[in-house]
Amino acid sequence: MNHVTPIRKELGRDFRRFWLAQTTSAVGSQVGDLAVPLLAVVVLHATAVEAGLVGVARWLPFLLLALPLGVFVDRQRRRPVLVIADLARAALLIALVVVAVTGALTLPALLGLIFVIGSFTVAFEVAYQSFLPAVVARDELERANGRLQATASAAQVGGPGLGGWLVQTLTAPWALLAQAVTYVVSAAALLGIRSSEHGPIRERRGALAQLREGLRYVRGDRYLVSLVGFSAIYNLFAQWITVLLLVYAVRELGLTAGHLGLIFSLGAVGAVIGATAAPASARRFGVGPVLVACAGAESLVLAAIPFVDAMWSTPVIVAALVAVFVINGAGTSLSSVVALTLRQLRTPDELLGRVNATVRWISYGVVAIGAGLGGLAGEALGARAGIAVGCVGVALTVVWVAASPLRTVRDAASLALR
Repeated sequence: MNHVTPIRKELGRDFRRFWLAQTTSAVGSQVGDLAVPLLAVVVLHATAVEAGLVGVARWLPFLLLALPLGVFVDRQRRRPVLVIADLARAALLIALVVVAVTGALTLPALLGLIFVIGSFTVAFEVAYQSFLPAVVARDELERANGRLQATASAAQVGGPGLGGWLVQTLTAPWALLAQAVTYVVSAAALLGIRSSEHGPIRERRGALAQLREGLRYVRGDRYLVSLVGFSAIYNLFAQWITVLLLVYAVRELGLTAGHLGLIFSLGAVGAVIGATAAPASARRFGVGPVLVACAGAESLVLAAIPFVDAMWSTPVIVAALVAVFVINGAGTSLSSVVALTLRQLRTPDELLGRVNATVRWISYGVVAIGAGLGGLAGEALGARAGIAVGCVGVALTVVWVAASPLRTVRDAASLALR
Protein backbone atom coordinates (compact mmCIF):
# COMPACT_ATOMS: atom_id res chain seq x y z
CA MET A 1 0.00 0.00 0.00
CA ASN A 2 1.30 3.43 -0.90
CA HIS A 3 1.30 5.96 1.86
CA VAL A 4 0.70 9.50 0.68
CA THR A 5 2.10 12.23 2.85
CA PRO A 6 -0.54 14.95 3.23
CA ILE A 7 0.44 18.33 1.83
CA ARG A 8 0.21 20.98 4.49
CA LYS A 9 -1.12 24.31 3.34
CA GLU A 10 0.79 27.52 3.84
CA LEU A 11 -0.13 29.55 6.89
CA GLY A 12 -1.12 32.53 4.73
CA ARG A 13 -0.16 36.11 3.91
CA ASP A 14 -1.33 37.54 7.21
CA PHE A 15 0.78 35.08 9.15
CA ARG A 16 3.79 36.04 7.03
CA ARG A 17 3.25 39.69 7.97
CA PHE A 18 2.81 38.75 11.61
CA TRP A 19 5.98 36.68 11.29
CA LEU A 20 7.87 39.65 9.81
CA ALA A 21 6.70 41.89 12.65
CA GLN A 22 7.83 39.36 15.24
CA THR A 23 11.17 38.78 13.50
CA THR A 24 12.20 42.43 13.24
CA SER A 25 11.03 43.12 16.78
CA ALA A 26 13.02 40.11 18.04
CA VAL A 27 16.21 41.28 16.29
CA GLY A 28 15.84 44.73 17.82
CA SER A 29 15.22 43.30 21.27
CA GLN A 30 18.38 41.20 21.02
CA VAL A 31 20.40 44.30 20.17
CA GLY A 32 18.88 46.12 23.13
CA ASP A 33 19.37 43.18 25.50
CA LEU A 34 23.12 43.55 25.01
CA ALA A 35 23.39 47.31 24.43
CA VAL A 36 21.42 48.49 27.49
CA PRO A 37 23.35 46.51 30.15
CA LEU A 38 26.64 47.43 28.46
CA LEU A 39 25.54 51.07 28.45
CA ALA A 40 25.23 50.81 32.22
CA VAL A 41 28.43 48.79 32.82
CA VAL A 42 30.75 50.53 30.35
CA VAL A 43 29.40 54.10 30.07
CA LEU A 44 27.92 54.63 33.56
CA HIS A 45 30.43 52.27 35.27
CA ALA A 46 27.62 50.44 37.08
CA THR A 47 28.41 48.21 40.05
CA ALA A 48 26.92 44.70 40.42
CA VAL A 49 24.00 46.14 42.42
CA GLU A 50 23.41 48.87 39.82
CA ALA A 51 23.57 46.31 37.02
CA GLY A 52 20.95 44.38 38.96
CA LEU A 53 18.79 47.51 39.16
CA VAL A 54 18.91 47.80 35.35
CA GLY A 55 17.50 44.28 35.16
CA VAL A 56 14.86 45.14 37.76
CA ALA A 57 13.77 48.23 35.80
CA ARG A 58 13.42 46.19 32.64
CA TRP A 59 11.35 43.39 34.14
CA LEU A 60 9.47 45.14 36.95
CA PRO A 61 6.66 46.23 34.57
CA PHE A 62 5.73 42.57 34.11
CA LEU A 63 5.27 42.26 37.86
CA LEU A 64 3.30 45.50 38.23
CA LEU A 65 1.36 45.78 34.97
CA ALA A 66 0.86 42.35 33.38
CA LEU A 67 -2.42 41.60 35.14
CA PRO A 68 -4.21 44.93 34.53
CA LEU A 69 -2.91 44.99 30.94
CA GLY A 70 -4.28 41.48 30.44
CA VAL A 71 -7.76 42.77 31.31
CA PHE A 72 -7.20 45.77 29.04
CA VAL A 73 -6.14 43.54 26.11
CA ASP A 74 -9.22 41.33 26.49
CA ARG A 75 -11.38 44.48 26.26
CA GLN A 76 -9.73 45.69 23.02
CA ARG A 77 -8.93 44.50 19.56
CA ARG A 78 -5.37 43.30 19.90
CA ARG A 79 -3.70 44.56 16.72
CA PRO A 80 -3.98 48.28 17.62
CA VAL A 81 -2.38 47.52 21.00
CA LEU A 82 0.57 45.88 19.22
CA VAL A 83 1.05 48.79 16.81
CA ILE A 84 0.89 51.46 19.52
CA ALA A 85 3.33 49.51 21.71
CA ASP A 86 5.84 49.25 18.84
CA LEU A 87 5.68 52.94 17.96
CA ALA A 88 5.88 54.04 21.60
CA ARG A 89 8.97 51.90 22.22
CA ALA A 90 10.65 53.31 19.10
CA ALA A 91 10.02 56.89 20.26
CA LEU A 92 11.31 56.20 23.78
CA LEU A 93 14.48 54.55 22.48
CA ILE A 94 15.18 57.59 20.32
CA ALA A 95 14.76 59.75 23.42
CA LEU A 96 17.23 57.52 25.29
CA VAL A 97 19.78 57.89 22.49
CA VAL A 98 19.42 61.70 22.53
CA VAL A 99 19.91 61.86 26.31
CA ALA A 100 22.94 59.55 26.14
CA VAL A 101 24.81 61.26 23.28
CA THR A 102 24.31 64.70 24.83
CA GLY A 103 26.03 63.46 28.00
CA ALA A 104 22.95 63.98 30.14
CA LEU A 105 22.33 60.29 30.90
CA THR A 106 22.35 59.30 34.56
CA LEU A 107 21.51 55.98 36.17
CA PRO A 108 18.08 57.20 37.44
CA ALA A 109 17.22 58.50 33.95
CA LEU A 110 18.28 55.19 32.39
CA LEU A 111 16.22 53.21 34.90
CA GLY A 112 13.16 55.40 34.30
CA LEU A 113 13.30 55.11 30.52
CA ILE A 114 13.88 51.36 30.68
CA PHE A 115 10.86 51.01 32.96
CA VAL A 116 8.56 52.91 30.59
CA ILE A 117 9.84 51.00 27.55
CA GLY A 118 9.28 47.78 29.52
CA SER A 119 5.70 48.81 30.22
CA PHE A 120 4.92 48.96 26.50
CA THR A 121 6.76 45.66 26.07
CA VAL A 122 4.35 44.06 28.55
CA ALA A 123 1.38 45.29 26.50
CA PHE A 124 2.98 43.95 23.32
CA GLU A 125 3.80 40.54 24.80
CA VAL A 126 0.32 40.00 26.24
CA ALA A 127 -1.44 41.10 23.04
CA TYR A 128 0.99 39.29 20.72
CA GLN A 129 0.34 35.80 22.02
CA SER A 130 -3.39 36.52 22.26
CA PHE A 131 -3.55 37.83 18.65
CA LEU A 132 -1.97 34.78 16.99
CA PRO A 133 -5.14 32.59 17.16
CA ALA A 134 -6.90 35.29 15.11
CA VAL A 135 -4.25 34.93 12.38
CA VAL A 136 -4.02 31.11 12.13
CA ALA A 137 -6.42 28.25 12.89
CA ARG A 138 -6.10 26.50 16.26
CA ASP A 139 -4.96 23.24 14.62
CA GLU A 140 -2.05 25.18 13.09
CA LEU A 141 -0.91 26.85 16.32
CA GLU A 142 1.91 24.40 17.02
CA ARG A 143 3.35 24.87 13.52
CA ALA A 144 2.95 28.66 13.71
CA ASN A 145 4.51 28.81 17.17
CA GLY A 146 7.38 26.64 15.96
CA ARG A 147 8.11 29.06 13.11
CA LEU A 148 7.84 32.09 15.36
CA GLN A 149 10.13 30.59 17.97
CA ALA A 150 12.60 29.44 15.33
CA THR A 151 12.74 32.97 13.95
CA ALA A 152 13.10 34.47 17.41
CA SER A 153 15.95 32.04 17.98
CA ALA A 154 17.50 32.96 14.64
CA ALA A 155 17.32 36.59 15.77
CA GLN A 156 19.37 35.53 18.78
CA VAL A 157 22.06 34.39 16.34
CA GLY A 158 22.34 37.69 14.50
CA GLY A 159 21.03 40.13 17.11
CA PRO A 160 23.74 39.92 19.77
CA GLY A 161 26.49 39.86 17.16
CA LEU A 162 25.02 42.93 15.52
CA GLY A 163 24.56 44.53 18.94
CA GLY A 164 28.13 43.78 19.97
CA TRP A 165 29.47 45.17 16.69
CA LEU A 166 27.32 48.31 16.94
CA VAL A 167 28.35 48.91 20.56
CA GLN A 168 32.01 48.43 19.74
CA THR A 169 32.02 50.61 16.61
CA LEU A 170 29.33 53.22 17.29
CA THR A 171 29.04 53.02 21.12
CA ALA A 172 26.07 51.66 23.05
CA PRO A 173 23.70 54.66 22.67
CA TRP A 174 23.82 54.63 18.87
CA ALA A 175 23.33 50.86 18.84
CA LEU A 176 19.88 51.45 20.33
CA LEU A 177 18.80 53.32 17.18
CA ALA A 178 18.81 49.98 15.35
CA GLN A 179 16.34 48.66 17.91
CA ALA A 180 14.06 51.67 17.36
CA VAL A 181 14.06 51.07 13.59
CA THR A 182 13.01 47.44 14.02
CA TYR A 183 10.00 48.49 16.09
CA VAL A 184 8.88 50.84 13.32
CA VAL A 185 9.19 48.02 10.75
CA SER A 186 7.20 45.73 13.05
CA ALA A 187 4.39 48.28 13.36
CA ALA A 188 4.22 48.68 9.57
CA ALA A 189 3.96 44.89 9.07
CA LEU A 190 1.18 44.61 11.66
CA LEU A 191 -0.78 47.39 9.94
CA GLY A 192 -0.78 45.27 6.77
CA ILE A 193 -2.60 42.32 8.40
CA ARG A 194 -6.14 41.90 7.10
CA SER A 195 -7.42 39.06 9.34
CA SER A 196 -10.50 40.14 11.24
CA GLU A 197 -10.48 39.75 14.99
CA HIS A 198 -13.57 38.86 16.95
CA GLY A 199 -14.72 41.99 18.72
CA PRO A 200 -14.17 41.97 22.48
CA ILE A 201 -17.11 40.70 24.50
CA ARG A 202 -18.89 43.56 26.19
CA GLU A 203 -18.48 43.18 29.92
CA ARG A 204 -20.61 44.73 32.61
CA ARG A 205 -18.27 43.47 35.28
CA GLY A 206 -15.45 45.66 36.51
CA ALA A 207 -11.80 45.19 35.61
CA LEU A 208 -11.03 43.68 39.02
CA ALA A 209 -13.63 40.94 38.55
CA GLN A 210 -12.20 40.10 35.14
CA LEU A 211 -8.68 40.08 36.53
CA ARG A 212 -9.73 37.61 39.22
CA GLU A 213 -11.36 35.41 36.58
CA GLY A 214 -8.06 35.07 34.72
CA LEU A 215 -6.19 34.24 37.91
CA ARG A 216 -8.82 31.65 38.90
CA TYR A 217 -8.66 30.02 35.49
CA VAL A 218 -4.89 29.53 35.67
CA ARG A 219 -4.99 28.42 39.30
CA GLY A 220 -7.73 25.88 38.53
CA ASP A 221 -5.85 24.14 35.72
CA ARG A 222 -3.06 21.89 36.96
CA TYR A 223 -1.28 21.90 33.61
CA LEU A 224 -1.20 25.70 33.45
CA VAL A 225 0.04 25.82 37.05
CA SER A 226 2.81 23.39 36.11
CA LEU A 227 3.83 25.47 33.09
CA VAL A 228 3.87 28.67 35.15
CA GLY A 229 6.03 27.05 37.81
CA PHE A 230 8.44 25.76 35.16
CA SER A 231 9.07 29.19 33.68
CA ALA A 232 8.98 31.05 37.01
CA ILE A 233 11.69 28.97 38.70
CA TYR A 234 13.90 28.94 35.64
CA ASN A 235 13.49 32.65 34.82
CA LEU A 236 14.20 33.81 38.36
CA PHE A 237 17.55 32.07 38.63
CA ALA A 238 18.52 32.41 34.96
CA GLN A 239 18.22 36.20 35.29
CA TRP A 240 20.21 36.05 38.53
CA ILE A 241 22.98 34.38 36.53
CA THR A 242 22.64 36.66 33.48
CA VAL A 243 23.03 39.88 35.47
CA LEU A 244 26.27 38.65 37.02
CA LEU A 245 27.56 37.04 33.82
CA LEU A 246 27.99 40.41 32.10
CA VAL A 247 29.85 41.83 35.10
CA TYR A 248 31.99 38.68 35.41
CA ALA A 249 32.72 38.55 31.66
CA VAL A 250 33.77 42.20 31.33
CA ARG A 251 35.51 42.78 34.66
CA GLU A 252 37.10 39.38 35.43
CA LEU A 253 37.32 37.44 32.17
CA GLY A 254 38.37 40.52 30.17
CA LEU A 255 35.83 40.03 27.37
CA THR A 256 34.75 42.89 25.10
CA ALA A 257 31.32 43.77 23.71
CA GLY A 258 32.36 42.04 20.49
CA HIS A 259 33.23 38.85 22.35
CA LEU A 260 29.91 38.87 24.17
CA GLY A 261 28.00 39.44 20.95
CA LEU A 262 29.84 36.51 19.37
CA ILE A 263 29.11 34.25 22.35
CA PHE A 264 25.39 34.98 22.40
CA SER A 265 25.13 34.81 18.61
CA LEU A 266 26.84 31.44 18.24
CA GLY A 267 25.12 30.13 21.35
CA ALA A 268 21.75 30.97 19.83
CA VAL A 269 22.34 28.38 17.08
CA GLY A 270 21.11 25.89 19.67
CA ALA A 271 17.92 27.90 20.08
CA VAL A 272 17.26 27.76 16.33
CA ILE A 273 17.77 23.99 16.33
CA GLY A 274 15.52 23.54 19.37
CA ALA A 275 12.66 25.63 17.96
CA THR A 276 12.85 23.94 14.57
CA ALA A 277 12.83 20.50 16.14
CA ALA A 278 10.01 21.20 18.61
CA PRO A 279 6.96 19.88 16.68
CA ALA A 280 8.72 16.70 15.51
CA SER A 281 10.28 16.07 18.95
CA ALA A 282 6.93 16.41 20.72
CA ARG A 283 5.30 13.99 18.28
CA ARG A 284 8.09 11.43 18.45
CA PHE A 285 8.98 11.42 22.14
CA GLY A 286 5.87 12.91 23.73
CA VAL A 287 5.33 16.31 25.30
CA GLY A 288 6.14 15.22 28.85
CA PRO A 289 9.53 13.56 28.18
CA VAL A 290 10.53 16.52 25.98
CA LEU A 291 9.74 19.05 28.71
CA VAL A 292 11.64 17.06 31.36
CA ALA A 293 14.66 16.72 29.06
CA CYS A 294 14.57 20.42 28.20
CA ALA A 295 14.39 21.41 31.87
CA GLY A 296 17.52 19.36 32.51
CA ALA A 297 19.44 20.68 29.50
CA GLU A 298 18.68 24.37 29.92
CA SER A 299 19.20 24.42 33.69
CA LEU A 300 22.08 22.10 34.51
CA VAL A 301 24.43 23.28 31.75
CA LEU A 302 24.57 26.74 33.36
CA ALA A 303 26.55 25.18 36.22
CA ALA A 304 29.60 25.17 33.93
CA ILE A 305 29.81 28.99 33.90
CA PRO A 306 31.55 29.47 37.29
CA PHE A 307 34.28 27.05 36.16
CA VAL A 308 35.26 29.30 33.25
CA ASP A 309 38.53 30.85 34.45
CA ALA A 310 40.32 34.08 33.61
CA MET A 311 43.58 32.09 33.33
CA TRP A 312 42.29 30.48 30.13
CA SER A 313 43.02 32.08 26.78
CA THR A 314 40.29 34.27 25.30
CA PRO A 315 39.44 31.79 22.48
CA VAL A 316 38.99 28.98 25.01
CA ILE A 317 36.79 31.17 27.25
CA VAL A 318 34.64 32.15 24.27
CA ALA A 319 34.36 28.53 23.06
CA ALA A 320 33.36 27.28 26.52
CA LEU A 321 30.64 29.89 26.93
CA VAL A 322 29.37 29.27 23.39
CA ALA A 323 28.98 25.57 24.21
CA VAL A 324 27.01 26.40 27.35
CA PHE A 325 24.62 28.68 25.50
CA VAL A 326 24.15 26.29 22.56
CA ILE A 327 22.83 23.62 24.93
CA ASN A 328 20.90 26.12 27.06
CA GLY A 329 19.35 27.74 24.00
CA ALA A 330 18.21 24.44 22.52
CA GLY A 331 16.44 23.51 25.75
CA THR A 332 14.76 26.86 26.38
CA SER A 333 13.63 27.28 22.79
CA LEU A 334 12.16 23.80 22.42
CA SER A 335 10.36 23.97 25.75
CA SER A 336 8.99 27.44 24.95
CA VAL A 337 7.30 26.23 21.76
CA VAL A 338 5.70 23.26 23.51
CA ALA A 339 4.63 25.28 26.57
CA LEU A 340 3.10 28.12 24.54
CA THR A 341 1.13 25.69 22.38
CA LEU A 342 -0.23 23.91 25.46
CA ARG A 343 -1.27 27.22 27.00
CA GLN A 344 -3.09 28.35 23.86
CA LEU A 345 -4.85 24.99 23.54
CA ARG A 346 -5.95 25.04 27.18
CA THR A 347 -7.44 28.55 27.12
CA PRO A 348 -10.69 29.91 25.60
CA ASP A 349 -10.13 32.83 23.22
CA GLU A 350 -12.01 35.31 25.41
CA LEU A 351 -9.62 34.56 28.29
CA LEU A 352 -6.36 34.43 26.35
CA GLY A 353 -5.31 37.99 27.21
CA ARG A 354 -5.83 37.50 30.92
CA VAL A 355 -4.29 34.02 30.99
CA ASN A 356 -1.24 35.18 29.02
CA ALA A 357 -1.01 38.19 31.34
CA THR A 358 -1.21 35.98 34.43
CA VAL A 359 1.54 33.75 33.08
CA ARG A 360 3.67 36.78 32.14
CA TRP A 361 3.00 38.39 35.54
CA ILE A 362 4.45 35.40 37.33
CA SER A 363 7.05 34.02 34.93
CA TYR A 364 8.44 37.40 33.86
CA GLY A 365 7.70 39.22 37.11
CA VAL A 366 10.13 36.96 38.95
CA VAL A 367 12.84 38.04 36.50
CA ALA A 368 12.86 41.45 38.19
CA ILE A 369 13.27 39.70 41.53
CA GLY A 370 16.04 37.50 40.13
CA ALA A 371 17.89 40.51 38.75
CA GLY A 372 17.78 42.26 42.13
CA LEU A 373 18.80 39.17 44.09
CA GLY A 374 21.57 38.40 41.62
CA GLY A 375 22.97 41.91 41.97
CA LEU A 376 22.93 41.63 45.76
CA ALA A 377 24.57 38.19 45.66
CA GLY A 378 27.29 39.52 43.35
CA GLU A 379 27.96 42.47 45.62
CA ALA A 380 28.16 40.26 48.72
CA LEU A 381 29.97 37.21 47.30
CA GLY A 382 31.59 38.41 44.09
CA ALA A 383 30.28 37.77 40.58
CA ARG A 384 31.69 34.24 40.24
CA ALA A 385 30.40 32.93 43.57
CA GLY A 386 27.08 34.68 43.00
CA ILE A 387 26.69 32.86 39.68
CA ALA A 388 27.42 29.55 41.43
CA VAL A 389 24.62 30.16 43.94
CA GLY A 390 22.25 30.98 41.08
CA CYS A 391 23.18 27.69 39.39
CA VAL A 392 22.09 25.76 42.47
CA GLY A 393 18.74 27.54 42.39
CA VAL A 394 18.09 26.99 38.68
CA ALA A 395 18.49 23.22 39.15
CA LEU A 396 15.17 23.27 41.06
CA THR A 397 13.49 23.64 37.65
CA VAL A 398 14.23 20.00 36.87
CA VAL A 399 12.71 18.84 40.16
CA TRP A 400 9.52 20.84 39.53
CA VAL A 401 8.91 19.58 35.99
CA ALA A 402 9.74 15.95 36.83
CA ALA A 403 7.23 16.02 39.71
CA SER A 404 4.46 17.78 37.73
CA PRO A 405 1.60 16.24 35.69
CA LEU A 406 3.35 17.52 32.55
CA ARG A 407 5.68 14.53 32.58
CA THR A 408 2.81 12.14 31.70
CA VAL A 409 1.48 14.10 28.68
CA ARG A 410 2.12 12.43 25.35
CA ASP A 411 0.17 14.46 22.79
CA ALA A 412 -0.46 18.21 23.02
CA ALA A 413 -3.82 17.79 21.29
CA SER A 414 -5.05 15.63 24.17
CA LEU A 415 -5.07 18.75 26.38
CA ALA A 416 -7.07 20.89 23.93
CA LEU A 417 -10.42 22.26 25.08
CA ARG A 418 -13.39 20.43 23.60
